[in-house]
Amino acid sequence: MIPARQRVPVLDVDATPMRVQELLDAMGGLLAAGTTSTVVGHNLHSVTLMHSRSDVRSVYENSSIVLLDGAPVAMLWGLAHKRQLQPIGEGTMAYRLGSMDWIPELGKISGLQRIAVIGAGREANTKAVSALASIVPGASVEGMPGEAWDEALEVAVLDWLNLFRPQLVLLGLGMPLQETVLHRRLEQFPPAVYCAVGGAIEQLAGVQKLAPRWLGRLGLEWAWRLVLHPGRVAYRVFVEPWKLAGLLLRRRFQPSKTKGN
Repeated sequence: MIPARQRVPVLDVDATPMRVQELLDAMGGLLAAGTTSTVVGHNLHSVTLMHSRSDVRSVYENSSIVLLDGAPVAMLWGLAHKRQLQPIGEGTMAYRLGSMDWIPELGKISGLQRIAVIGAGREANTKAVSALASIVPGASVEGMPGEAWDEALEVAVLDWLNLFRPQLVLLGLGMPLQETVLHRRLEQFPPAVYCAVGGAIEQLAGVQKLAPRWLGRLGLEWAWRLVLHPGRVAYRVFVEPWKLAGLLLRRRFQPSKTKGN
């Protein structure tokens, strides 16, 4: 059974607070149901996109599971639910789950036999497929690179998925492309659990260095990424929080004009 969504009031978003085993159990239930479902994660970038793009907002509002991915989002959720956490002695970061916190544990899901990996370059995709085959022994794992994504490749991936019929799909095209694809194509995709995993495919492949998990628990993973990829991350760290603040203020004072945008 998937826990109910819980509010992050300051950011005006809902999330599904889970620890790793709880997520694996929930994903196992979704797989057993054999229907189409989505798993996404919230960080400040996704919250900004959700408040500025209707397609991203639709994906998040209709997802089965919305994880607390980014440390700021998890911290704000923890502050809002402090009384709930105190009796069980849990810290907020116990519920902060990035994709690489649970992907290495997929072998614990009973009945997982077919996995599709979509995204990254050909080399990284191939290595990620190999890594997943070791994580989930006996499963059939196949991949499709996502570089130079265009309409033709999107149609090819659609056809491939309908032939392969995976149970679990790791979609790592980066934000907001992966959310746009889910919004545009989910009804045409075969039934499966679709997980938006961002750069996790390159991390799983060893092409992109993964931040030490202790940095994530301290809420400092952004600093690691800023050092390694300053051109990609600097905007998100120094500019996007202010953009998000402006979007939240606009939604608060002009809700009728911004609803659904």
